[in-house]
Amino acid sequence: MTAFRYVATSQDGANKRGMIEADTQRHARSMLREQGLWVSELGEISTARGKAGRRKGLGGQRLAVWTRQLATLLDASLTVEQALAVLIEQSEDEHEKQLAGALRSEILAGASLSQALSRQGKAFPELYRTIVAAGEESGRAATVMQRLADYLEARAALASKVALAFVYPAVVMAVSIIVVVGLLTWVVPQMVTVFQSAKTELPFLTRAMLWASAAVRGWGWLILLVLIGLGVGGWQALKQESVRRRFDAWRLRVPLFGRFERAGNTARLASTLAILVGSGVPLLKALQAAVGVINNLPLREAVEEAARQVREGVPLSRALAQSSLFPPVLIHLIGSGEATGRLEYMLDKAAAQQSLELENRVATFTSLLGPIMVLAMGIVVLLIVLAILLPVFEMNQLVK
Repeated sequence: MTAFRYVATSQDGANKRGMIEADTQRHARSMLREQGLWVSELGEISTARGKAGRRKGLGGQRLAVWTRQLATLLDASLTVEQALAVLIEQSEDEHEKQLAGALRSEILAGASLSQALSRQGKAFPELYRTIVAAGEESGRAATVMQRLADYLEARAALASKVALAFVYPAVVMAVSIIVVVGLLTWVVPQMVTVFQSAKTELPFLTRAMLWASAAVRGWGWLILLVLIGLGVGGWQALKQESVRRRFDAWRLRVPLFGRFERAGNTARLASTLAILVGSGVPLLKALQAAVGVINNLPLREAVEEAARQVREGVPLSRALAQSSLFPPVLIHLIGSGEATGRLEYMLDKAAAQQSLELENRVATFTSLLGPIMVLAMGIVVLLIVLAILLPVFEMNQLVK
């Protein structure tokens, strides 16, 4: 049977949208007519939505929730087809319904879950499809899906914590910029022009503030366009591999942010390898799949080189150590896992340690960044106030 998406009108004139399974479109129209629905649109999900699935995925958090629901249903001894039918019925999101319907149609046609996932293209990452295929090959699909859900939830939680940690500093920075621009464009000209009529030489700080105010009022739009142009130009330049490689290498060398970059990529690498190895994927294939989760180009190339060395028989810990780009704790834990035959466990430990280190560093940095930005804003406002008050002080001295 095939899943179809329909738009129909009921007998009372209400528009309805939904899905129905039938052998053919004619069969689907007949079934809908029996329900008292007049069909205006009818399309096969596996073809009509398959192309859309290649363009649009579920997103990190939604994919984690969807995977957890599917894993729970499979763990309850439902077949994949039955589990997808439940997901279609209970989902409130139209895109999730269409995606699950397309997968179910492929499975009803005889495809495996991993094959159905691969036919949806970018809707499911390559790593996701690799792990599902490994679970099917090992006969532990439900267990592997549970681990995959844990992995996706942990990644989404870490990304959310890092993003939320920078919300407060970002808000403080935005407010600071708005306040300073407002002072320069409105308050400073209003207050300082009073003293210009006195025909006395203004203090240097006042003259500098007037120059900054005139620049913002007269050329602010041009400055903004230049900044936007530089941002767009930099974004386009980073699409070139040579520029991206130099930029990513520079990011690793930055004293504070380099540790964030290294810890984040290392945590993703270790956790990805842990779930792949634990799911029965060979180490070499796991390394090749894990390359996709690393967004720093030098680190990615180091993992690719390590995969080539592992293919030649070099232990993973020694292969990763040769680049000198990964934290020593990762190398030592992997080496211990290889020596004791507990590589999966040690990779999990390394991922947890790097994730904890990243969270602690981000928390410390953002807890200091907020007060520093408030202090910097206070200094700027103080300078503006002094620029306004200094002429008053000098006029009082002349009067005396």
